[in-house]
Amino acid sequence: MKFGPVPLDDALGAVLAHSVATPLGRLRKGRVLDQRDIDSLRDGGTAEVTVARLETGDIDENTAAARLAAALSGGGLTVRDPFTGRANLHAARAGVLTIDADRLAKVNAVDGAITVATLPALRRVETDVMAATVKIIAYAVSGAMLERACEIGRGALAVAAPVIDRADLIVTELDGAATGIAAVTERLHRLGAQCSVIRVPHAPEPLAAALRDGTAPLRLILTASATSDEADVGPDALVRAGGRLMRFGMPVDPGNLLFLGDMPGARVVGLPGCARSPALNGADWVIERELCGLPVTSAEIAAMGVGGLLKEIPSRPQPRET
Repeated sequence: MKFGPVPLDDALGAVLAHSVATPLGRLRKGRVLDQRDIDSLRDGGTAEVTVARLETGDIDENTAAARLAAALSGGGLTVRDPFTGRANLHAARAGVLTIDADRLAKVNAVDGAITVATLPALRRVETDVMAATVKIIAYAVSGAMLERACEIGRGALAVAAPVIDRADLIVTELDGAATGIAAVTERLHRLGAQCSVIRVPHAPEPLAAALRDGTAPLRLILTASATSDEADVGPDALVRAGGRLMRFGMPVDPGNLLFLGDMPGARVVGLPGCARSPALNGADWVIERELCGLPVTSAEIAAMGVGGLLKEIPSRPQPRET
């Protein structure tokens, strides 16, 4: 692409690089100049303008942005019409945004004029939420560079749709009291999952029986008292029910006291006490990924520590700082 000031006689068909006022109104940057524009500029006393002119093999900014956005989409995303070198990708369904971060970094390294920005990886998104934007900074880019970026980034972004549509929420009670049910069920409903609530006394054997009798592929445990050890009521009940404790504790705050396990036919998540609040906490990340069929293992939970310092919950009984 050629860029720079040219006499008006040489500006026909070029892209205006900077907005200019004329007797007929302001010509906005990015406009392809026609003869009427040239005449209006001349009538206003303008002798030359700064323009961009495409060379052989160049792709204009809007076409380039649309092509790259379409290449990046691996499913569950729609590409909006490009404007001023920008094409936005929006979620076509509720789910979790998956990103191949390594390939996306390579796309952004192809050429400084080719840029892609996204929401954080594995963020829950709702339908129509903007998940990413492609911006071509220059008025045109080399076709060869664009093709390279498209090949590197093809399918690097997607929205993983929910694959689990129901869950059992087993709530243990002390003195007949149970709280937080509404907050947990709302988390499930956001991704289209229905919830059966089972109440049991806060003791290992009744909880184990409820786990064994459950029918949903995802079984959530919300204990009346916070889980403090692998031998506490929740993990103990999981093992008694024939399950396996995969991890106790997560490096996300709020959310430290979550535990994860499995048993024949189901995944089991022991919820931390902060799950009673609707505010974002570590349980959200685990529940969302489980519902969308994404891997949640001890290693994945360990990796959540980077970015895992979340906003404090005002109702927390023991805040981080006093």
